[in-house]
Amino acid sequence: MNVPKILTLGGLVVILVLLALLFSSWFSGGLSPTENRDTLYQLSTIDALQQGVFDGIQPVGEIKKHGDFGIGTFNALDGEMIVLEGIVYQAASDGSVVIVPDTITTPYTTVTFYREDFSLTAEEAMNFSTFSKVTGTYLPTENMVYAVRIHGMFPLMKVRSVPPQQKPYPTLSEAVENQSVFEYTDISGWVVGTFTPSFFEGINIDGYHLHFISDDRQKGGHILDFTVPAGADIGYDITPDFTLVLPTSGDFTTVDLSEDLSGQLIGVEH
Repeated sequence: MNVPKILTLGGLVVILVLLALLFSSWFSGGLSPTENRDTLYQLSTIDALQQGVFDGIQPVGEIKKHGDFGIGTFNALDGEMIVLEGIVYQAASDGSVVIVPDTITTPYTTVTFYREDFSLTAEEAMNFSTFSKVTGTYLPTENMVYAVRIHGMFPLMKVRSVPPQQKPYPTLSEAVENQSVFEYTDISGWVVGTFTPSFFEGINIDGYHLHFISDDRQKGGHILDFTVPAGADIGYDITPDFTLVLPTSGDFTTVDLSEDLSGQLIGVEH
């Protein structure tokens, strides 16, 4: 008759131990009671970047606390950022790709913890323009933020990277005039990026913003165009929460962000 009481007491002890470990993990930084993995964490705005606000304001070590998946750039606009499986890569203008140290800073980035919610299958091969139009009709809503991930063998992958800029910084449109463009065929790798709705204009890019990194981590950049092969799975992580961190000093505090730059952005992105 005493056995059930002993088992009950033992179960209570186990629960108390587990709770102690959980709270210990929270307060030691292993977990956060308020951590939300369905959040897109963004540093600065795309309009600020377009206006030449290129100084890095946050180290990538801090960025990694807010996501293991995403895209961005580096201090002085030095190359393209790809964050995949918690590793931050830099696709430089000379065509090389390196893992960057946590101390390197970024003026603009978007990251999240990627956890796929659903996927679409490409019924036919699509270039960037067709991909944007076709997949848009299958999204649950275009008024939501999504992290986007594709893995496959891409018949065409056209990417760019921009060399580091010197002060006084030019605008983004002027900087990309000196971009390096690389075109690859039959290359296997990952497409990493976001889809943001049109009402994010000025804050982020309307629609898809995608970067690429090859499976061997030797090639990558900002995607100008590509061919998504038929049969490719296009993964989406719905991220309904959004955190925007703005610079508190430097060029951001004085730059004029009242101008509509959406027309210029189309040329810059594609």
